[in-house]
Amino acid sequence: MTPNPSPALAPILPGTNRQSATPQISLVVPLFNEAEVIDAFFAALIPALEETRCPFTVLCVDDGSQDDTWARIVQHRERDGRIEGLRLARNFGKEAALTAGIDAAEGQVVVFVDADLQEPPQLICRFIERWREGFDMVYGARRSRNSDSALHRLAVRGFYRLFNWLSERPIPANAGDFRLLDRRLVDALRQMPERGRFMKGIFAWPGFTSVAVPFDRPQRAAGKSKFNAMRLFAFAFEGLFAFSIKPLRVASLAGLLISLTALGLGVLLIVRTLIFGNDVPGWTSLAVIVLVLGGIQLIALGLIGEYIGRILIETKGRPLYIVAENTQASVPSDPLVKADGGSTG
Repeated sequence: MTPNPSPALAPILPGTNRQSATPQISLVVPLFNEAEVIDAFFAALIPALEETRCPFTVLCVDDGSQDDTWARIVQHRERDGRIEGLRLARNFGKEAALTAGIDAAEGQVVVFVDADLQEPPQLICRFIERWREGFDMVYGARRSRNSDSALHRLAVRGFYRLFNWLSERPIPANAGDFRLLDRRLVDALRQMPERGRFMKGIFAWPGFTSVAVPFDRPQRAAGKSKFNAMRLFAFAFEGLFAFSIKPLRVASLAGLLISLTALGLGVLLIVRTLIFGNDVPGWTSLAVIVLVLGGIQLIALGLIGEYIGRILIETKGRPLYIVAENTQASVPSDPLVKADGGSTG
């Protein structure tokens, strides 16, 4: 089942003059154990949104937090009716939380931002300006990664290069989930039913016009990141396999090259035997060849297994998220239009 586009607000169609438009903004905030920072976040966010002079709602998606994040959301909603809450039954992962926000957001533009204040809410005004210039997606791009370790910078640079080589649709480097989407792009995303959710790739896949807004990323206001090295590695791995079958082609190409090399070596050995006679081959070279071939075969089997596993997940059709509580009275909490892509956050 594919969700229909939101009937709440009509999209501002291409060709419409956006210069004087005051779009309804839906701000989606995925949260997981962010009780330490949520008060400071709202203190910075609400004034930044009011500066846009556009009507707005803030949709907080609590991804199964184990602290009092949901209680804080409810408290802020009681103070400001523009704040809404969506609490998931457990931690389904950030990608699922973002998808829940996409399903529930009703604004003519949808903005995604994290609550750690590493993505300055003040940039939302700049996002709206670029949207008014005609861009359907405006994303924040880090100017530098000097605060990261050299190894982390090298790994990130390698991931983006590898992903953009493998994928049919490249993604911008140093861009996270902090971005603005026009309603037509949001409606396009809601029609993408895949279970393995790599949102950076999903944002880029539909196309449309996009532009970067560079910014310097500050340190977290409080708390600590929920992504450790292993989760980041698994997240990158998911992205590489979710948007390309080139790894299978690379394995096939490696097998073809090895086969041609073996054929050439066989011909060379036959000619050598005919000219110089038979001799005893070295055990070292034989062992190396067997180990190399065995390793390549296991890698190829692993690649096939990864894709078969994703096929299994797709065929199960499990919900991507389950809503436990929803303060949006007009939005149904039926999540069965999506399916489980696993926990990533």
